[in-house]
Amino acid sequence: MSDIPTPAEGQRRMRTIKSFVMRAGRMTEGQQRGLDQGWPRFGLELADGLQNFDEVFGRQAPRTFEIGFGMGHSTLEMAAAAPEQDFIAVEVHSPGVGALLSGLLSQDLNNVRIYSCDALEVLRECVPDASLDRVLLFFPDPWHKSRHHKRRIVQPAFAELVRQKLKVGGVLHMATDWEAYAEHMLEVMSVAPGYRNQSTSGQYIERPSERPTTKFERRGERLGHGVWDLKFERID
Repeated sequence: MSDIPTPAEGQRRMRTIKSFVMRAGRMTEGQQRGLDQGWPRFGLELADGLQNFDEVFGRQAPRTFEIGFGMGHSTLEMAAAAPEQDFIAVEVHSPGVGALLSGLLSQDLNNVRIYSCDALEVLRECVPDASLDRVLLFFPDPWHKSRHHKRRIVQPAFAELVRQKLKVGGVLHMATDWEAYAEHMLEVMSVAPGYRNQSTSGQYIERPSERPTTKFERRGERLGHGVWDLKFERID
């Protein structure tokens, strides 16, 4: 009997194995104010189910889905640099959500909407198929201990879920500062049906100009740490 899970089994496993740790954290006054004032304007709820994002944003535009935006610095920078694009950003860490909301309010940006829950549930339940131009996964938890590798978000079922939500020609862009996780990402995505690696070498790409460099990343570069970017395009 085969040990390889069927797609349905893979989806069930992804529903039960969490790729993140819920961290409430302490909110600063600014973050709490951002949450109080910004959530009614920018927040979306999983319970609202499948969305028409043209109606949500009030326009048709290229649309990016970001999984785990941390404190929101990169999201804010990308949204400010590309006002003609829309961003659906998901994060479970409340201080990060508050920080991004505060930034959106202070910069008067209107091209970002936020979910504060499991990004995979949002993809499954709220995002129409073939509707996204990009999915971003920047510096996810590497779960570096062998016994925790099953918690890594990049798995075959994840690749298939993202493929369903991307338009043909849409791109999954991943970045990590853990070489072993980069190798894992490359291994999973290289055999995932319906994708093409945009790297001419069949491995990694140079850091794209549209991905902001974080303070953490710049510090790592000074210390000689590497960062690996991967882009896989949906081809069918």
